[in-house]
Amino acid sequence: MSTSEQASQGVLDREGLGVCDPTDQLTDVLALPEHLRDALWKTDSADLGTWDSPGGLVVAGMGASAIGGQLAAAALGDHASRPILTTRAYGVPSWTTPDTTVLCASYSGETEETLACFEAAGALGARRVVVTTGGRLAEQAREADVPVIPIAGGLTSATAAGYMVVAALETAAACGAGPRLTSELDVAAEHLEELVSEWGPEGPEDGPLKTLARDLDGTVPVIVGAGLTVALAHRWKAQLNRHAHTLAWAAELPDADHHEIAGWAAADQLGRFSAVFLDDCDTHPRVQERIALTRTVIGERASGTHLFRSRGTTTVDRALSLLLAGDLLSLYLAALRGVDPGARNEADRLREQLDR
Repeated sequence: MSTSEQASQGVLDREGLGVCDPTDQLTDVLALPEHLRDALWKTDSADLGTWDSPGGLVVAGMGASAIGGQLAAAALGDHASRPILTTRAYGVPSWTTPDTTVLCASYSGETEETLACFEAAGALGARRVVVTTGGRLAEQAREADVPVIPIAGGLTSATAAGYMVVAALETAAACGAGPRLTSELDVAAEHLEELVSEWGPEGPEDGPLKTLARDLDGTVPVIVGAGLTVALAHRWKAQLNRHAHTLAWAAELPDADHHEIAGWAAADQLGRFSAVFLDDCDTHPRVQERIALTRTVIGERASGTHLFRSRGTTTVDRALSLLLAGDLLSLYLAALRGVDPGARNEADRLREQLDR
């Protein structure tokens, strides 16, 4: 079978994916275990030291660069001893003080909102740390004697999530907001290598992610999270937007059962909508019951409802398993749609308009 025939028949192996992935986003996604290990080394090289921030940690970033703060907070869970919050804006929260640490995250170092946060945090006297590949953010940080955690170049912000997660976790440990998770990250990297083999393009065509991609093709996915998986639901949604160039939404249980579920009554009149529920072994029992009941209630109007569970032993391991799963799913769906996941898109066009 030729490569073009494979693509047309939805064969999701390396050759089939390669037809629509000339920039090889796949290789970067599959390298998540290596990214985690490299990120730990690069963070150590930044020599952050330790200090005490009673006000907690604010992670300032946009898009994929903000995911590190969300996943760090989710992975630490009850082990976090201080607030860990993510801001996506042109400034830091109004309650930011010198007792707060602000991690400014931007892959390119040119994100205007993050640059504004760096300046605002400095004006308030907050302790600052930067994670970036360079750009104006790195220049300004070095001029202000602010530590810079480096990131490997040649990626995209969407495929550099592993670096952002490690940077957020290590900064949280440095400022006293949580314990170091070095050993847990090492275990997660090993486990992710197994999942790459199982879920990746060399895995079976009837594997869970390839099957899910085929089920979602032609529908508008709503990704539903709860507890640990809320941040991952938003990541899945964003990667489907970014890589597969398709509309998708994210929702959170139990809150969605108090309003959004009513909207599913009109789903089949408006289009083809599907729901994916991200589950975890630590999900509250009542929320797990809600997942089952919600699937039943919306099932008559949805094009399909699906359940995808995290894998792993520790919280960080399970969170990162869903990070890998969502990124792979977005590439599989992009291939089925005949879309180049690395192509210039509306987000790029918008930035160009803003820069004029």
